[in-house]
Amino acid sequence: MKRRIKTIAIAIGMLMLTGNFVSCKKGKTAREILQNQDKELAISNAVSDKNVTRKPVVFVTGYDKNEASFYTAAISYFANKQYQIVEGAYSIEEIIEWLNSNASEYPYGEIHIVNNNLPQLGLDLETTVNGKKLNDQALKETMENGEIPAMKNVLNEDSKIIVHGNGIAKMTGLISDLKNTFETDKTPQIVSSPYFTIFGGEFTDHYLAKPHYVFYPTANSPGKVDLSKEIARKYPNEKEIEWFSALTNERERYVGEPYTIQYNVPIEFKFSYKNSDEEIPYFTMQEEIMDLIANDEDLAKKVKETSIPIEKFRWKWNFKDDELTIKGLSTVLCVLKPIIKPYGDLEHVKPDTSNKRLYAMK
Repeated sequence: MKRRIKTIAIAIGMLMLTGNFVSCKKGKTAREILQNQDKELAISNAVSDKNVTRKPVVFVTGYDKNEASFYTAAISYFANKQYQIVEGAYSIEEIIEWLNSNASEYPYGEIHIVNNNLPQLGLDLETTVNGKKLNDQALKETMENGEIPAMKNVLNEDSKIIVHGNGIAKMTGLISDLKNTFETDKTPQIVSSPYFTIFGGEFTDHYLAKPHYVFYPTANSPGKVDLSKEIARKYPNEKEIEWFSALTNERERYVGEPYTIQYNVPIEFKFSYKNSDEEIPYFTMQEEIMDLIANDEDLAKKVKETSIPIEKFRWKWNFKDDELTIKGLSTVLCVLKPIIKPYGDLEHVKPDTSNKRLYAMK
């Protein structure tokens, strides 16, 4: 009997010790969670400590005008994904300054730049505050002049700069310069698409669309019939689009329906003749302006960079205070064909930035 009581006492003692051990272990885990709570809010899930990065940060680099909703819809889309959203940074200088000022012990993983640009003009984003608009040449000159701050060591080997815009992947020179601009001790990947980025669509909140272009001198449209014939000749392998119907359709009325957006592309040249012995040119017709541009290597190059034929601009000129100003304006009709799944239910292809058919990674 005594031996049995002794055995029971030992068993009870072991249970008490085990209970205390479990209690201490639970208490320690709870304290650790509380201590790391703020850090966990600022970082994304990771497989190992070596790959811990902050949650994605999104720079919304513009604001909607008139009835446009691109930026408003983009903010809603990324807010639903619980990404950190930064508004009011409208230049590369401000973006880098924000990244440097908000650096922490954890590197940035994904840095998203949202910009509703016109493909013919580069990005609708300034190089520096109130500086030139972002294209290959402007960014290169600004970098060479040391006007853009250097990035701190805030990236790791997996960091990505994801640019959401229109036709960005085709701007190879600009992509290369952006990569150099954001380079630290690590070189980030620049991810962008050759397609148009659409936020706030009729049937989904985010999708991509393939662009097809036709141009005419602003205020001198040949009419939709002639334009539909011209764009059909330009894209002979595109058999699924009924061009006249697409050019007269302003929105996607059913999933995958082609539709048209319209915008203007301006170009301007200035020449100063103050204290100059050069003869001031005099024009009587647009053809003379086009001849001047075609015979000047620098001017011809600037027109060529827009990918719009010189005769598709309406040209005007003005001479005032010893300065000659030449302005060109072209109207672009861009037929957008939403990218949809080739099989199964009729729906848009999800814009997955790791999908190499949709995005280029440089």
